Amino acid sequence: MIVRQRVERMTEQPRHKGWRAALALYGDRRMLVILLMGFSSGLPLLLGFSTLSYWLSKEGVSLTAIGGLLAASAPYSVKFLWAPLIDQARLPVFTTLFGQRRGWMLAIQIFLVAAIAALGFGDPRESIAYIAALALVVAFLSASQDIVIDAYRIDILEDHEQGAGAAMTQTGYRLGLLVAGAGAIALADFISWSLIYALMASLVGIGMVAALIAPEPPAAKHRTATSAAEAAGLRATLHRAVVAPLTDLLGRRGIVWIVLFVLLYKYGDAIAGAMANPFYFQIGFSGVEIAGVTKVFGVAATLAGVFAGGALVVRFGVWSALVIGGVLQAATNLLFAWLAAAGHDLTLLAVAVGADNFAGGLGSAAFVAYLSGLCNVSFTGTQYALLTSLMAFGRTLFATASGPLAEHLGWVGFFIATTAIAVPGLVLLVWLRRYPLSVRSGN
Repeated sequence: MIVRQRVERMTEQPRHKGWRAALALYGDRRMLVILLMGFSSGLPLLLGFSTLSYWLSKEGVSLTAIGGLLAASAPYSVKFLWAPLIDQARLPVFTTLFGQRRGWMLAIQIFLVAAIAALGFGDPRESIAYIAALALVVAFLSASQDIVIDAYRIDILEDHEQGAGAAMTQTGYRLGLLVAGAGAIALADFISWSLIYALMASLVGIGMVAALIAPEPPAAKHRTATSAAEAAGLRATLHRAVVAPLTDLLGRRGIVWIVLFVLLYKYGDAIAGAMANPFYFQIGFSGVEIAGVTKVFGVAATLAGVFAGGALVVRFGVWSALVIGGVLQAATNLLFAWLAAAGHDLTLLAVAVGADNFAGGLGSAAFVAYLSGLCNVSFTGTQYALLTSLMAFGRTLFATASGPLAEHLGWVGFFIATTAIAVPGLVLLVWLRRYPLSVRSGN
């Protein structure tokens, strides 16, 4: 048995001491691979949702039918259910030729190319059921691709590199969203939707190239060899795929506090973000102003934030980056309270959105690095899918309180409250300093 185990506490010093070394990590070949995989991960999301909704609305499909298609997003919320299969099962031919992670990635991407292209051949006025079914298939394959790409990123990087990896994958992801959203909609004025979806399907090839040039993670190589050598029965297989990952995760010291932290770290941001667009509209900003500041300037600020967050993780460690990100996320909500008191002020809107998106990007990079560090490399896909599903569930659940809170407190009071709501997550972060950041072992 080969065992690699490393336990790092949040208070330990990171390996890289200077900013030059921290920033140089972004030039690593593995980071380019992660960037390309992130693009492939982000590309399918909007093709089954907002871009598809735009297409359907242009074809005169009812809003009720379009709204019903949101049910196709279900695979993203329950992807942890089949994550154990992707984590542990061998694929004929693909696993042998490319390894556990890359084999699954390439197989999923081949089906994803076919599904996206097939979706584009639907006729919204004649075959809405066909389009709904294909949208569900695309979402299932996209969520499955997310599982293996996230697992690959965690497996291939050391703990101190996870922040930079998070920054690269989020950058690629947002570029994929941009191409599949604004890019596809802009093309709709010139070419048919079937051609647009065929073009988008071909861009999944970027992720396939990444999978082909990427090295297979050492932990995944060992898992593949071990699985091939074992002749385990169904009971043993289920135990390793489902029971062992849960037992490993739930057996961590301070797991109750860790779960609460995962739920609460982005709580204030989730509440504030849910009401952002209604807030902009009610204080008098036009659609052009909102789009220009939030979709262009805001995205640039977010990308700057995720790169800064990744560098902070390398330079100072995950715990310090989480503290800085958490404090900034809470503090920047006060800028929206200022904006609410000032009213229509485009400069102040740009300042508030820029600062908030930068802080959110920085906090997200640190948070993804933290979640990645919690995963045992023997069960990376399953555990990361569980943690991110928990995070998404918490964000959705808590965001339901945003409307009543805004109505009761008014906009100034609402954004001050979102700052206060972020405090419990920061308190938990201080408490979690006593617990190990990660246990990364491969058996």
